[in-house]
Amino acid sequence: MAGIIPKHKIKGVDFCGSSNYCYIIRSDLGCYMRSSDFRAGSDLSIHALHPSCRHGDHYCAHKNGQFYIIKGDSCRRVTDLTEDTDSSVFTLHPNCRGGDHYLSAFSCFYIIFQDKGTYRRTSDLSKDSDSVEFPLHPNCKDGLYYWGEPKHYYFLKPASKWAVQYYKGKDFENDRCLAVYSVHPDVLNFLPGGLSITSGPAFGKWVNIKTVSNDSPTPVTLLKKVTKKVGYNKEKMSQITHNWKIETSGSISSGNLAGLIAQWQFSLSAEYGGAHVKENWNEETEVEEQITFELKPNERLYLWQYQLGLGSEPVLFCWDLKITDTPDPPTEELQGNTKDLKITDEPDPPLKSRKRFKKMP
Repeated sequence: MAGIIPKHKIKGVDFCGSSNYCYIIRSDLGCYMRSSDFRAGSDLSIHALHPSCRHGDHYCAHKNGQFYIIKGDSCRRVTDLTEDTDSSVFTLHPNCRGGDHYLSAFSCFYIIFQDKGTYRRTSDLSKDSDSVEFPLHPNCKDGLYYWGEPKHYYFLKPASKWAVQYYKGKDFENDRCLAVYSVHPDVLNFLPGGLSITSGPAFGKWVNIKTVSNDSPTPVTLLKKVTKKVGYNKEKMSQITHNWKIETSGSISSGNLAGLIAQWQFSLSAEYGGAHVKENWNEETEVEEQITFELKPNERLYLWQYQLGLGSEPVLFCWDLKITDTPDPPTEELQGNTKDLKITDEPDPPLKSRKRFKKMP
């Protein structure tokens, strides 16, 4: 089953929690989501990350209203992730380094060492004060993300037949689980891999958009006009953000943010519901092209366009076209663009600047 990408496989993505809100950090998108309740999908708002607060290895929020951003052996402490307010940097104590997850709860910091099967509790990350280490209960070892609140901790479990759930507890050692909640779909849409759960795994396929034939006994040359859609369906993709309040100071619009999230989804491996394809994500438009077909007697040619979709719905119409002389679609997969791409509202250059069609053998 496709699912959420675990923290150790994607840098700059993390959960953290404070007295009133929980946060999902998406450094790869340059923003974070804030919510008062992941189960109900309440008060969802999107905020820009300050450049100094991006690409941390770990993010932790404390009840004192401060955020801790860990990179390697150092930690940046700020009061506002958008403005980098009141920032300061300190060095982690050697005993507090190398954790897989960091969170704050019960006025302390917790460091999860999943490979060792232990967690460390300390009141100060720079001094390792009042520190003690305990074994993790087996049911607390396989969290994808961990975060805390003043009087509880939480961790997100891998997707199961009951969808994506998170656990609320008070003791990692004895597994005193108080409740299990399902993550709201509007929250899942913001997580890397989440679209594969709410909309279905990504697919890529060749779709026949034109067929030409020569039913005469002599060869012919035909000039045909081909009209095709190219780009992504911005209106459809914007539906995933319709319950989000975008507060990113104009740096990311709702439509472009949805496109970025979808682009990341398609670039993922099939293990996380992706298609492992990177492609230009310009807003959908229609283009026309005059194409010359040289057909032998009683020959028929098929023109195919590569399309990407989620579940069963196509959302991106690629420029790539191929011609076959059989009704069977091409078997090769689209390799896509290997460069990092940006969302724009401008159409791509005319097809004449791209690779010309050629008949497949």
